[in-house]
Amino acid sequence: MNSSDPAQLIDRFGRKVDYLRISITDRCDFRCVYCMAEDMTFLPRTQILTLEEIYTLAKAFAELGVKKIRVTGGEPLVRKGALGLLEDIGRIESLNELVITTNGSHLAPMAASLKKAGVKRINISLDTLDADKFKAITRTGNLEQVLKGIQAAKAVGFERLKINAVILKNRNHLEVCDLVRFAVDNDIDISFIEEMPLGIISQHDRSEAYYSSDLIKADLAREFTLITSTEKTGGPSRYFKVAGSRTRVGFISPHSENFCSTCNRVRLTVEGRLLLCLGNEHSVDLKKVMRAHPGDMAVLKQAIIDAMSIKPEKHEFNIHEQPILLRHMSVTGG
Repeated sequence: MNSSDPAQLIDRFGRKVDYLRISITDRCDFRCVYCMAEDMTFLPRTQILTLEEIYTLAKAFAELGVKKIRVTGGEPLVRKGALGLLEDIGRIESLNELVITTNGSHLAPMAASLKKAGVKRINISLDTLDADKFKAITRTGNLEQVLKGIQAAKAVGFERLKINAVILKNRNHLEVCDLVRFAVDNDIDISFIEEMPLGIISQHDRSEAYYSSDLIKADLAREFTLITSTEKTGGPSRYFKVAGSRTRVGFISPHSENFCSTCNRVRLTVEGRLLLCLGNEHSVDLKKVMRAHPGDMAVLKQAIIDAMSIKPEKHEFNIHEQPILLRHMSVTGG
């Protein structure tokens, strides 16, 4: 690192940004009802970052003090060359943690290679253990394929595995105890996520489907004892330990429990926009910067540093109002 570079990225509210989430593709082999429209139109290749550009950005952020990078999508493992990209990012010495979020559909054949590439932890999206409901929620997914992927990931020994479950009223809210029992039985973690209003969807009314973290906790209390935990994984989950197990239950609550005061994250969209907040449109076009100044790492890093000044204080999610229309979760990088 150049001696003139700052050791870390600090926004105008004094928050240190040391966590970058990168969407490497907007494409996915699922069409989850809360994430995508059924007839999604995906971005043309010319509009998305190349793998080389993604690596350059990852390196720039690491040199500016980012210690954790999460690779997401869409479904990151459907992008050609994803494994090689992960290997390259995994070799960045100053990075403490390389993790991915996946729908699990490609985990069975790729788990060992991901571990070898340097991926330490994996989050797997799993909203139901009922095969018919799984098909209905994902539209195209196969539950058995995902469960095999989870078992394959367990077998190769990642530091931790975690399920991410988006809970919707009258669709899967009655399954929260089943999902925690599955996590306990498999010695993995689980986070429950309140649905985020990104992109136009047609399958349900978000305000009617909203099921709060407090309601989930009340449901779980009938079967499990949850013990407050101070453990953190760098993200927004507030964790509890399940008594008598190693499993942690996390709650990501953008509506019922604002977590913005401790936000340490920025997101790089598949189009190369540096998104300073999931719930706002404050962004900087880093792809434009890179392509206007090819190979100039100093200019790129200065653009990243300058972007911290527009990171907003908090998100503006409102489940009862129009969603953020400009992007689906698959473009944003979940």
